[in-house]
Amino acid sequence: LEKQGLSFFEMTVGLAFDNFARKNVDIAIIEVGLGGRLDSTNIITPLISVITNIGFDHTQFLGNTLKEIAFEKAGIIKTNIPVVIGEKQDEIATLFNNIAVKNNSDIYFASELIKDNYKTGLKGSYQKNNVKTTVQTIRVLQNQGFNISEGNIINGLLNVVKNTNLKGRWQILNKTPKIICDTAHNTEGLTYVLEQLKQEKYNNLHIVLGVVDDKNLETILPLFPKDATYYFCKPNIIRGLDVTILKEKASKFNLIGNEYSSVNKAYKKAKKNASTNDLIYIGGSTFVVAEIV
Repeated sequence: LEKQGLSFFEMTVGLAFDNFARKNVDIAIIEVGLGGRLDSTNIITPLISVITNIGFDHTQFLGNTLKEIAFEKAGIIKTNIPVVIGEKQDEIATLFNNIAVKNNSDIYFASELIKDNYKTGLKGSYQKNNVKTTVQTIRVLQNQGFNISEGNIINGLLNVVKNTNLKGRWQILNKTPKIICDTAHNTEGLTYVLEQLKQEKYNNLHIVLGVVDDKNLETILPLFPKDATYYFCKPNIIRGLDVTILKEKASKFNLIGNEYSSVNKAYKKAKKNASTNDLIYIGGSTFVVAEIV
């Protein structure tokens, strides 16, 4: 590893590709690690490229405007390879169109093309956008000769959790008191999730919150409800933000609570304090949720 000068992510991507080749997989779904243009996954030539929505995340690497970030994401658009854009955002739609034309790539905006409302076993109102992206991607693959029936699509969407064991997406861990976790960690994702949280009924709200150190807290923390009791913690990774710093930053936005030395201790305290008709929400980072589920 040191001899080759590879990062941990670069090494694991290479190991994954090697394993896929050895196993002779039929389909490999490759998710970009960061951005796209310079990401180590971007050495492949895929059957199709997919870009979801563009938000302000990892701005220290990708840029401080939507156009700068979109340009980095658009780096996965390849010559003569179709691309699906999940959500058409007016500010950056032209950028995607121009890069697709330059690469002779057919471009599809899923939010404009998919009109049917497919049901999914995944909870969370924000999944409707992800479902449209998925269905449009399948439509393109069908045009390439893949035999995927409408029944396959319907059953697949209804059984995502069962088929993939996907966790942490508006996942209900307990009913009394109700405990929900979600991995949303940027402004766009948290906007959807916290809006849905407002629709829940409860007596008191308890929030177990931890983040990583590259987040712009000035844009994220104002989204959280002020009428909750907070249990601040640090995910157990190097990039985890020091819990004292998080608590101090949160207090500036009237988010009040105590700090705990681990995610598990924060979670246990929240469960101890919550009554039957209360609600506990766990989030702020994928790494926080991972320590619970």
